[in-house]
Amino acid sequence: MSSLILSSPSGKLASDMRGAWWLLSREDWTKDGQKKIDPVLGADPIGILTYASTHFAAQFMKRNRTNDTAGQTFKAGQNNTSAVGGYDAYFGTYEVNEETGKVSHTLIGSITPSNIGITVFRDLRVNNDTLMIRLETTTVEGEPIIRTLTWARLS
Repeated sequence: MSSLILSSPSGKLASDMRGAWWLLSREDWTKDGQKKIDPVLGADPIGILTYASTHFAAQFMKRNRTNDTAGQTFKAGQNNTSAVGGYDAYFGTYEVNEETGKVSHTLIGSITPSNIGITVFRDLRVNNDTLMIRLETTTVEGEPIIRTLTWARLS
């Protein structure tokens, strides 16, 4: 299994995570080590993420957005957001727990109206100019997975 084991929280996550980030990879793994490909965003989506002092914005897109998914809304797994036509975008506020490295994100706006108002939880770590995000979620069929996102700092 290639699921990331996160380092211990640094105690300065809130300041380290501020800035703009470019998505390098997004991987989903089952608890028994099988890699899963997200049918909504695909194996190699592109994305950008920004953190200001109290607010954030995130955008994800499937690299090949063919017409067969245009306008379709895809149900999200637990602790996750929904996407429309291979695209997901949302923004809101966040709070950092420095002791645990967990960050709660509360959505104020989203491309998917049903996402507005939800709070999702992520484990974050920053190592130099790399941001790692890990979350437990489920596939659209309900199978538990661990998702790991790796980001490179843009600014």
